[in-house]
Amino acid sequence: MSCEDNLRKFSSLQLLNFCIGFFGLQFAWQMRIILSGPLTESLGASPLLYGLIWLAGPVTGIVVQPIIGALSDNTFTKFGRRIPYLFLGALFGAIGLILLPKSGLLSSLFPQNRPDWLALFIASIFIWIIDACVNAAQGPYRALIPDNIQKSQHAIANSYLSFAIGLGSVVAAGTAPALKWAFGYQMSVDAQFTMAGLAFILGMLWTCMTFRESVPNKEAMIEMKLEAKKSASKSFFQNVKEFLSTDPEIGKICMIQFFTWIGLMSLLIFFTQYVVHILYQIPNTADLAPNIVDTFQAKQIEAQNFSSICFAFFNLVCFIVAIPIAKMAEINGNKRVHAISLLLMALSYLLIACLPNKVTVFASMGLAGIGWASTLALPFAMLSKYIKEGTEGSAMGIFNIFISAPQVLVCTLLAWFINTSVFKMGEYTNNHWDYAFLFGAFMLIVSAFITISIKEKEEN
Repeated sequence: MSCEDNLRKFSSLQLLNFCIGFFGLQFAWQMRIILSGPLTESLGASPLLYGLIWLAGPVTGIVVQPIIGALSDNTFTKFGRRIPYLFLGALFGAIGLILLPKSGLLSSLFPQNRPDWLALFIASIFIWIIDACVNAAQGPYRALIPDNIQKSQHAIANSYLSFAIGLGSVVAAGTAPALKWAFGYQMSVDAQFTMAGLAFILGMLWTCMTFRESVPNKEAMIEMKLEAKKSASKSFFQNVKEFLSTDPEIGKICMIQFFTWIGLMSLLIFFTQYVVHILYQIPNTADLAPNIVDTFQAKQIEAQNFSSICFAFFNLVCFIVAIPIAKMAEINGNKRVHAISLLLMALSYLLIACLPNKVTVFASMGLAGIGWASTLALPFAMLSKYIKEGTEGSAMGIFNIFISAPQVLVCTLLAWFINTSVFKMGEYTNNHWDYAFLFGAFMLIVSAFITISIKEKEEN
């Protein structure tokens, strides 16, 4: 027996309240992305080592989300099925964020003959803890939508989460620069990580205290428990196989995510390097003498600032268009709106790669923000129509594999390809960072064509 009839319809205010915890989660995640590089570099991390540390996100996404998702399907407490995982993920994630910048101090507590790499090792552990906790909270949070919200509102509910992601990213990236600009106060790295930890735990606490999970009727509860136990008794690979075989369209939706996230990570990982080396024409400084590197320092700071502004615009557009995209999807269908959004993002990549000037790059990042907003909402809305009741957490965890696995490919194979693509810049050398956008555009176009081919399930 379906418990769809017991699900209430959410107002706009209730949907805004629902996404506050996700705002805190994204605030924490964005701060980890922005600051973990400079922090680990100051502790002695090479670019390659930082890349390996950065794998914490996709690897924990592949491992943690399916496990936590399955566990949350089998959790029935007076606090709810998903709420305990939201709270515990935020609690330990916040602790990791607050302690991460103190890695050097913590290493000093060990004996005087401690190895030089100890502080970096401690920082790496905290980064993996943070990423694992973000993933532990994210899957069950997404599962709250099919658990508690009517199918007709799934697209708009996921778009409210996109809205929270965009807003959280903008606020996280902009708080310290805004304080510096308005009051001349520069927040320390320690203070910014503490702010991120507080945003994570306070935002999630708000959701845990104000959001009430729907209680299904007795017959539906029995059916959900049986389905959850049946899923738990199977191996991980059996669950994946069953998930994909439920309907042919599920496999297509997973492939949409797979190719889309190859394209997305081509931007998220390599955009700053593109700005520094292609847009600002700064050569590869790794093998240059320190006195030559110093001549490029001011220009490199300018390039990094421009990259930050572009990322802020990218997330601002995501924040602005997230809810309108959901409204258009309700009228025109998820697949049509998502396919157009992906093609617009592919176009922005081609413009970035082929027309490297500030105006074009800045405008293209705004255009890419439309695809970002759609990716954070509409594939989840399409998938939610096929999820069996009682397996929502497991399904979201398995679906996340098709987000995380492409990230591993991008930060290894694509990074290797760019590393081998060297060209001369006068007397110096450089790498073709622009190839990341040509490759990413192709992946997004493939994803758009798969999206068009989907036979989207109609509402009952």
